[in-house]
Formats: sequence, C-alpha cells, structure tokens
Amino acid sequence: MNQTEGKVVLEQRLVTLQVEHRDLDQVINRLALEPVQDELQLRRLKKRKLQLKDNIILLQQQLTPDIPA
Repeated sequence: MNQTEGKVVLEQRLVTLQVEHRDLDQVINRLALEPVQDELQLRRLKKRKLQLKDNIILLQQQLTPDIPA
C-alpha cells in the first residue's frame, strides 16, 4: 500500500467514525429525553462516544502534515 492509498483508508475510517459519533449523539439525546432513563446504557453510550472522539482526533492528527517549526 502506498502513501496515497493509506491516506484514503484513513480518510474513510475517519468518515465512518464521524458518522458513528453523530449517530450516537442523536441516540444519547433521544434517550436523555425519555422520562425513564437507563442510566447504565446512557453511561456506556457516552463512554463509547468519547472513545470515538479520541479516535477521530488521532486520525485527524495522522492526516494533518507536520508543520516544521
């Protein structure tokens, strides 16, 4: 795999994570509005959302070229 192909793979993975993050955000907001909430499920979803955000940031950093000082 050359550098261009690797970048495409990272960009595809980034988009996939961003979509999952956005979907989780919608699910969390919808569950938070329900009168009876499953706190454990909400905590797990929020934790997964944070993990996704961390992975998104890492991928973005890998895709951003280093700027010389």
